[in-house]
Amino acid sequence: MTSKNSHFPNACPLPATSGDTIQLAHGGGGRAMARLINSIIRPAFDDTELDRQHDGATLILDGPLAFTTDSYVVQPFVFPGGDIGTLAINGTVNDLAMCGAHPLYLSVGLILEEGLSIELLQRIVGSMRAAATAAGVRLVTGDTKVVDRGKADGMFINTSGIGRLVSPTPIGPASIAPGDVVILSGDIGRHGMAVMAAREGFGFETVIESDCAPVADAVLALFEAGVEVHCLRDLTRGGLASALVEIAETARLAISIDEAAVPVADHVLAACELLGLDPFHVANEGRFIAIVPADQVEQARDILTQYSSSSGAVVIGRVYAGNGGEVTCRGILGVERAIDMLSGEQLPRIC
Repeated sequence: MTSKNSHFPNACPLPATSGDTIQLAHGGGGRAMARLINSIIRPAFDDTELDRQHDGATLILDGPLAFTTDSYVVQPFVFPGGDIGTLAINGTVNDLAMCGAHPLYLSVGLILEEGLSIELLQRIVGSMRAAATAAGVRLVTGDTKVVDRGKADGMFINTSGIGRLVSPTPIGPASIAPGDVVILSGDIGRHGMAVMAAREGFGFETVIESDCAPVADAVLALFEAGVEVHCLRDLTRGGLASALVEIAETARLAISIDEAAVPVADHVLAACELLGLDPFHVANEGRFIAIVPADQVEQARDILTQYSSSSGAVVIGRVYAGNGGEVTCRGILGVERAIDMLSGEQLPRIC
């Protein structure tokens, strides 16, 4: 007797593919997915925890921890000075550093769109591995999903990170006090302008490269030297302006900065002027501010200038008891202006 279900095949064959693009079968949990993970993703990350091929990582941790997560949707995937892979690793490592933590472990979630170039994927995961090695962190677990063509803008990446807290005191806006000094780790605006120039095809005479870099070594050196760091903030979306306003509003204090002290590369400033952008609002991916007591400013700055990611560290302003949330900037001609967050979207998909 013939079964009523005999018209169904016993197995679903893999679709014929050219082998050079992501297919839906790569996310189906079968042999195509296993081949993708075992031939491209796992070898690139190369960690003993991944070799276990288990649902998660087993970690040995002690003491208080910091935990963070972030997602990356930048377009284009590759830009001068980096790509979405380096961005994903450095962004999460830097978030842990801003918590006063030593970054240790990362997870990686990849959402891939059908039709994505496998060659491009190989480049991105290779960049992630190189960035993780440079930052001294381990990629210990992850996940891969594939969605229909047109549903994921090519590739989305999520990274989560765990770090061991090393700061002896709480880091954050609540810890700052009137008289504290604001140190900026280097010139601003390069990442946002690099991504915009690459995406829009602007042919600037001088190529603008992203500042994308890990900053943990420089930050951890402050704690090792005993500097009493009150607050740290990396200058990503919204740039320097948003970071200062967020801190001032949370602390209910005021901050005043000196525009002439804020470094902006000439070619970045020229590009901003051409496009009508304020470099204070342009995104960065390797810059941060550190707020420290006035009597430790020189020590902190001397330490930061020893590291490539913060070699251009400068004092740009001071915290004072004023209208809570007020941030002002003294211009080159001595005129003060208010600094505020953007009211709308300026640079979409920059991280």
